[in-house]
This record gives sequence, C-alpha cells and structure tokens, in this order.
Amino acid sequence: MGGALLSGWVAGGLDPSAVIVIDPAPSSNSQAMLAKVGLTPRAEPPSDAEAGVLAIAVKPQAIKNLLPSLRGLVGPETLVVSIAAGTSLQTLIAGIGANAVVRAMPNTPAQVGKGITILAAAQGVSDQQRELAAQLMEAVGSVEWIEDEGLMDAATAISGSGPAYVFLLAECLADAGVEAGLSPELSRRLADATVIGAGALLDASDTAPAGLRANVTSPGGVTAAAIEVLTAQVGLLQLIRRAVEAAKKRAEELG
Repeated sequence: MGGALLSGWVAGGLDPSAVIVIDPAPSSNSQAMLAKVGLTPRAEPPSDAEAGVLAIAVKPQAIKNLLPSLRGLVGPETLVVSIAAGTSLQTLIAGIGANAVVRAMPNTPAQVGKGITILAAAQGVSDQQRELAAQLMEAVGSVEWIEDEGLMDAATAISGSGPAYVFLLAECLADAGVEAGLSPELSRRLADATVIGAGALLDASDTAPAGLRANVTSPGGVTAAAIEVLTAQVGLLQLIRRAVEAAKKRAEELG
C-alpha cells in the first residue's frame, strides 16, 4: 500500500528527491518500484532530517516497536499519516511524540487509482493539515472523513477488507461455473468480467445497488431463482454481516 501511495504521489507531481523511504527489508517488487522513480530505501531513519509529512505504512503488528525510532523525524509542523490498521490515534501520538496525527485506512484498489480512504484526525491537526492529508490520499482515489475515531474499525471492516470479499465472490462464481459444466478458464473469465463490469456500472450509475439488482431480476426469471437462494434466512446478507463483525472485532483486538 505504501508503494501504491508513493506511485500516486509521484504521478501527481511530487518530486522524488523530496522523499525518503525507510524500509529495512524491502521486497524485490518494492525495490523495483522505487528504482523506477530513482529512489533507494534506507534501512534506518536519517538522524539529520525533519519530515514535513511522515507516512507510516507498516503492518499493525510492527508499529509499536517502530514508532520510537521515528521520533527524530518529527518536528513542530510535522504531519503524521498512519495506515496501520487498528492502531489508535492515542497509540500513535504516545509512540511518536507528535500531536498532528491522522489515521488513514485506504484499500487495495488504490493500486489502480480507484481506492477509498477513511480518515480520522487527532485534535492537534490543523485545518490546513487536514486538507493536506486529504490531498495525499486523493492521489489514489476518494476520501471520507469520520469525526468519531471509534467508527474506524467498522469502516475498516467494510472498505479496508471489502475488496477481499469481492475477490472471494469472483472465486466462488468461477468455482460454481465449473460445477455447472464450464471449463475453468472460461468460467474464470466470465466471473472476473462480470464482477468488473458490475462494479463499473455501479460507479457510472446514479441508481442504488438495490435498484440495479432489481433491474436485472425479472419476476419468476433465472436471476430471481438465484436471488431467492442468496436472500434466504441464512443467506448472503447474514454471512456478510458476520464477516464484517469478525473483521471489526479483529481490528479492535489489534488496537
């Protein structure tokens, strides 16, 4: 995700020479991506730099041990933006010694500029810094602010984890096609194209999802037979609610 953000910022005009990337164990993909914009990751933070914006893009399990090592980069005007899931503003402020901290939860469609990011700001974040945080995340998609940080875990369970639910749907459609007699290759192409096309239609339409579903569901028809199964007493709605609740609970545990 850090690579997707950096790519979006550079594409938007950010000078790579103004960026310092800290990654003690960069993957080969990460190194290749950075090399394209002329950057080489550093194993440790520099001792003589004060960041204007400090973006923290690490797994939440690693962040508590990482934060103290970044204190030297924080100055009076530094804006800290963290995308570590489940890591509270209080934890970030205490660990890094900064007051201007924003939590951000982007999702993986950010890699193609179609992400959505949920933002929550600490009280020490100025209006100008809020605007800057939004501009940074808009480089990879749209943004939504929440004023109650307590809603971040629920938002993470919807948009942060949500792409995985959609990918699983594509997998299940393809598997069901094979069970119905299609070849794996054809079924995969049909399932992927259907999910992609449905998403594009949803994006382009002013009609709510329920209306789009109704438009393709003729009473007594083929689609109606499938929707009846999916909306049964123990159907897709109940499964999604349980999945979201499990994701929310895990985000709370990580915090």
